[in-house]
Amino acid sequence: MTDRSTADAASLVPPAPERRPAARTHHGDTFDDPYEWMRDKDDTAVIAHLEAENAYTQARTAHLEGLRERIFQEIKGRTQETDLSVPSRRGEWWYYGRTVEGKQYGIQCRAPLASPDDWTPPVLSPESEVPGEQVLLDGNVEAEGHEFFSLGSFEVSNDGTLMLYGVDVAGDERYTLRVRDLRTGENLPDEIPGTGAGASFSPDGRHIVYTTMDDAWRPDTVWLHELGTDVAADATLFHEADERYWVGAGFTRSDRYLVIGVGSSITSEEWLVDADDLRSEPRVVWPRREGVEYDSDHAVVDGTDVLFILHNDDALDFELVQVAASDPSGERRVVIPHRPGVRLLGLSTFRDWGVLGYRRGGLARLGILDYADGDVRELEFDEPLYAVGTAGNPEWAPPVVRIGYASFTTPGTVYDYEIASGDLLLRKQQPVLGGYDPSDYGQARVWARAADGTPIPVSLVWKRSFGEPGGSPRPVHLYGYGSYEHSIEPGFSVARLSELDRGVIFAVAHVRGGGEMGRQWYEDGKLLAKRNTFTDFVDCARHLVAEGYTTPAALVAEGGSAGGLLMGAVANLAPELFAGILADVPFVDALTTILDPSLPLTVIEWDEWGDPLHDAGVYAYMKGYTPYENVRPDAAYPRILAVTSLNDTRVLYVEPAKWVARLREVGADALLKCEMVAGHGGVSGRYNAWRERAFELAWLLDVLGVADTDDQPKSAAASS
Repeated sequence: MTDRSTADAASLVPPAPERRPAARTHHGDTFDDPYEWMRDKDDTAVIAHLEAENAYTQARTAHLEGLRERIFQEIKGRTQETDLSVPSRRGEWWYYGRTVEGKQYGIQCRAPLASPDDWTPPVLSPESEVPGEQVLLDGNVEAEGHEFFSLGSFEVSNDGTLMLYGVDVAGDERYTLRVRDLRTGENLPDEIPGTGAGASFSPDGRHIVYTTMDDAWRPDTVWLHELGTDVAADATLFHEADERYWVGAGFTRSDRYLVIGVGSSITSEEWLVDADDLRSEPRVVWPRREGVEYDSDHAVVDGTDVLFILHNDDALDFELVQVAASDPSGERRVVIPHRPGVRLLGLSTFRDWGVLGYRRGGLARLGILDYADGDVRELEFDEPLYAVGTAGNPEWAPPVVRIGYASFTTPGTVYDYEIASGDLLLRKQQPVLGGYDPSDYGQARVWARAADGTPIPVSLVWKRSFGEPGGSPRPVHLYGYGSYEHSIEPGFSVARLSELDRGVIFAVAHVRGGGEMGRQWYEDGKLLAKRNTFTDFVDCARHLVAEGYTTPAALVAEGGSAGGLLMGAVANLAPELFAGILADVPFVDALTTILDPSLPLTVIEWDEWGDPLHDAGVYAYMKGYTPYENVRPDAAYPRILAVTSLNDTRVLYVEPAKWVARLREVGADALLKCEMVAGHGGVSGRYNAWRERAFELAWLLDVLGVADTDDQPKSAAASS
């Protein structure tokens, strides 16, 4: 396949950062790292280099400007820009969000209930004025004067009179909390900088519970602020000194308790504080034990306060027990026993019943839990692949539960599930403009075989008019993640239609290290089994080639964050399998990061990757797979695009910057794009995000040869 940009780029010289001698030595091994100096973003030479990389990438992709604009317009044209969410009832109000054509950010609104017995959300017209509507927060107003804007906390007090919100205008995920009086529209003097996401009002609306982070960006302290008092006088409710653990806090749906959660990747602990006495001493639910995870929620059963606790103590895929809230360490009543292969994910408790989330057969499921007998009534759906979960259920005693549903071909759909009748009431489906018809697209799951014999699920979605997958080689976009037990769900994407409509098959390799197939699936892709994640992805790619779905010249891989580590690893393992690799905020200098406990979140990460600082075996294992150290001088690498952000606190910009520099040393065609005002999630604002995705998709389609600069489709498989 001919690289359309090769001729135009012949005269372009990529940035070549200075090599400055720097060596690190651990466990008797010395590694020379000549690009480590780029870690200092206060160094003007670093900023100059990143800007040069951006200019080079822009020049190298200038021939795609028209295609980028077409894809952006396709995304925009399929999106109902002026729209609103399904209202969710809380107290005396219906709460919902609006989007307005031409506006980057959402607008938070509410409207009064018609009556106290009103549980049917009003059908609101996006263009019409809503009777009694009150605009609570307009993100477009709050974002004025800022290149970046993110809302990290948003809550209204139980009595509906006050609103708290947390704003980040840098992308570093530190938020400034403010409080607004909704009766006057004026902000109160209370302002708290440097908080984490997810602050909450106390049930009486007199206090705010929030978290702050240490220098390593680890949430470590829970605070109590009394409205109208000096922030300097805020009380510490809980502090976690162990650097392996993070903390969070929130109130139970019943408003009975404040729950302070402490956790690492493998261990958790919870503390309860009575909501009517927030300055009282927290009491532990179960004392932490290494390797035991649990999560509790409050309910009232037969007039008694109880906790339902989901745990993995001698239960790999978790079991659900009930204990007395007054004595959590006392007698346990098993409600749902451990069932291998059925991974219990979480229980949301309501006054009269609970909603259980779990995974079975590689798919997420929901069921209604009867407190009396422990029976679970599973919600059933017709499609073979789908994603489902609860959404927008703040009330303690509703007659319905709000759920969200989607598939690769079904746009995001909101239902209310009526508990008494078992009816699934459609409230809204995401509009997809331009004549979208789900029946024009197909989805399926196939199985690849890993080298050790393990079957690996691969999900596919395609446009039927180009033929069924496997009939003849087609361009394939293969996505992967495979860490932290995170599952890649078969959800809908408007942006994805721009590649499906050009004949590309989108595929997801559900590799080990994720959570798709249960807890063991995760265990088999972490620590000293991490290589399985990478080899699984390679084996999935080989399966797609061997079975005639695609060819190496028509295959592009994508992954982000820990999935970016996956991309870097497979580029080294099997560069011949891919035409291109798209790595978003990639964790490609993992060993350097995990060796330095002063860096953000490093110590917490030891449970996922191992501790190479103190364990020579872990050091050797990680050094054997981390992308930066293993760039191969003998490899013919595919085209690579790495995308990062200057203010990312989870995966620092320096990792892809160093990786790209090292790749270029061995002759790889690697591009770096760095957002200079953004964080881990990339740019803010929906139009900015669409343009960012259009940039990536245009590059991807160019690599596949699917669309020329004049956007005339052609077959990458045929040109291979």
